[in-house]
Amino acid sequence: AGPLGAQDGEDEERGLLGYPMVLVQIPMYNEREVYKLSIGAACGLSWPSDRVIVQVLDDSTDPTIKDLVELECKIWAKKGKNVKYEVRNNREGYKAGALKEGMLHAYVQQCDFLAVFDADFQPEPDFLMRTIPYLARNPQIALVQARWEFVNPNECLMTRIQKMTLDYHFKVEQEAGNCWGMENFCHQGSWGLG
Repeated sequence: AGPLGAQDGEDEERGLLGYPMVLVQIPMYNEREVYKLSIGAACGLSWPSDRVIVQVLDDSTDPTIKDLVELECKIWAKKGKNVKYEVRNNREGYKAGALKEGMLHAYVQQCDFLAVFDADFQPEPDFLMRTIPYLARNPQIALVQARWEFVNPNECLMTRIQKMTLDYHFKVEQEAGNCWGMENFCHQGSWGLG
């Protein structure tokens, strides 16, 4: 997949139209430790600001955390980022329910692609630049799964186990599937972009 944007000889404004509109969803639930990092990483993606919407879906039940998350969204909005802070009056379906309800907002209709990042995920700034071209240039691809790392793998046993499982998945399952000609092999529990 080649880069998006202005091609040789095109003016830059016309090139910006080559960037599809992307919705970035971040579901949160009492994420005191990581909310700033995840919102900051999503707002720091290398993508034209007018071509991305960062949608923070906050199901927090702790009013202090809810206030902090909303304030962080306002800070980024003041910096010119298109951040939408959304809350709902129930937790039906938990984070999956928040993602589903987030898709009901009218502004979502203008988006061509969707990226879902869990609250403890921090994408590299070039994440969209590295993934969207595969989707935009090949209509047979509906999902791009990317590698992720844990911010806190050594803080508790559960996170260490998750990291080991993830390492196994990427190093063994994915490589084995590729070697056996199963390029379209997909793991059911994976988050991605689509």
